[in-house]
Amino acid sequence: MENSGIMRPGFIRLAVLASALVFQLQCSSETYQLVGTVERKTLELAAPVSEVITDIPVRIGDRVEAAQVLVQLDTEVAEAELTAFQAAHNAAQVTLNETEREFARQQRLRKSQVVSQRELDRARQARDEALALTSERLARVKQAEKRLADLTVRALEAGIVDQLPFETGERAPAGGVVAVVLADREPWVRVWIPARAAGRAKPGLEAIVQVQGLDEPLQGRLEDVSREPEYTPHYALTERERAHLVFEARIVLTDAPADLRPGVAADVTLTIPAVAAEEDAS
Repeated sequence: MENSGIMRPGFIRLAVLASALVFQLQCSSETYQLVGTVERKTLELAAPVSEVITDIPVRIGDRVEAAQVLVQLDTEVAEAELTAFQAAHNAAQVTLNETEREFARQQRLRKSQVVSQRELDRARQARDEALALTSERLARVKQAEKRLADLTVRALEAGIVDQLPFETGERAPAGGVVAVVLADREPWVRVWIPARAAGRAKPGLEAIVQVQGLDEPLQGRLEDVSREPEYTPHYALTERERAHLVFEARIVLTDAPADLRPGVAADVTLTIPAVAAEEDAS
């Protein structure tokens, strides 16, 4: 009778293979705890000229659509300029019409040998000068229209009004930011991945993100990893610290609340496939 306590060579090999498989599965991925901050596209809208704010039809926290009016600057001066340029253009257009009629008349007379070539050239020159003047006046009208339109500050994209630095009646300086909108694009978390894992961090990897101030974690997706390494800020730039090279990465938040503000701290749990997993796949 065969002793049941003695393992056959086949069973031994099977046990070894099973242990190796378990070890390989355990080493198929590495989980990294990363720390970063929430970022999102911020649209800063500035006053084109120094002008008084006459109306602010939105409030901080309001959701706005693209092209919606955020701040209205005083248009009195711009409207007067536009009226003046339109009048000048109309006068130039009248002159152009007259010179065109005269040039056409001189052409007919020249064909009949009634006037000289010099008379025809003089009429052509007057017509060309009037045409140039009309084009220049039209350009000034378009510039004035643009300046007038710019005094109505509109949202470039849909989003949430985050800041309104001025109040109605205040004079905004030229180039001063009069409204800040957080665009409706997906926010992201800026993190740094260790150099040893950066080569295996492929776009599309899922992540769990715990944003400070939120009770529930958010879902994240690795969107991009920088091509250029950098040193972690708290280490000296010495040959000894090469192990501390990191790559900046962007973790897009796929289910973030619309009013999530940038600058908030976040903890990211990112699972990156290990070398063993890549070798098996190849």
